[in-house]
Amino acid sequence: MKLSRGARITLGTITAAILLFVYVPLLLVVINSFNGDRSFGWPPSSFTLEWWARAFQSEGVREALATSLWVALISTVISLVLGTLLALALQRHDFFGKDVINLLVILPIALPGIVTGIALNNLFTTVLGVSLSLWTVIIAHATFCMVTVFNNAIARLRRTNSSLEEASSDLGAGVFTTFRLVTLPQLRSALVAGSLLAFALSFDEIIVTTFTIGAGQQTLPVWILNNLFRPNQAPVVNVVAVVLIVASVVPVWLAQRLSGDATGTTKKRKTSAVTH
Repeated sequence: MKLSRGARITLGTITAAILLFVYVPLLLVVINSFNGDRSFGWPPSSFTLEWWARAFQSEGVREALATSLWVALISTVISLVLGTLLALALQRHDFFGKDVINLLVILPIALPGIVTGIALNNLFTTVLGVSLSLWTVIIAHATFCMVTVFNNAIARLRRTNSSLEEASSDLGAGVFTTFRLVTLPQLRSALVAGSLLAFALSFDEIIVTTFTIGAGQQTLPVWILNNLFRPNQAPVVNVVAVVLIVASVVPVWLAQRLSGDATGTTKKRKTSAVTH
């Protein structure tokens, strides 16, 4: 579809306005993390690294960061295993209730976080009688992080031919050998991309975490929420927010690059096959 010059200018202006609306506040957070004015006077009269030094020296920040990394890592591993198995089951096999299960797998990421948080809190504390801890947070995160791995894996499986797996089985390879030597190499980049997205999703999650974390424990987003309106901690909060931004953007960027590289490689292979 060819657009007129006026339409291109209009769409470009709207796109630029939306991007500025989204990213200028993030840029302000980054700038304020170096702002020498404790009250964040604008424009900044001076710049300092004092808030960064205080953030790295803060025991609360270090503990919250370690907790976030631990929760994100374990929930990502669980999501990787469950998401991959579900994708293989739903894409490679036909059975009664397949469509319903597919919907139920995707549903957690579509539900409002507060609904998921309340539901899991009731499940842990009322039904199961389990005390809230980091493990309840990990299980809660895995319920929706799993969806990112599942979506990436099943999308890749739909673009790959199962004939190689069938040939491997016909030649005497077992299920695990076929998965390791045939299926996994085709899924590898999709699984890595899905895992990176799951890690980013878990690392900066706060709503579900608030409802499922134990007393006295806090992840980095929870630490920000608890210290946001404390005057002595406000400058440090900006530094921690910058860390969260980087920790969220980098995995998403890597996942996008991996998905793009995998798509390009697949196209090259198909072109080569057609040529020969």
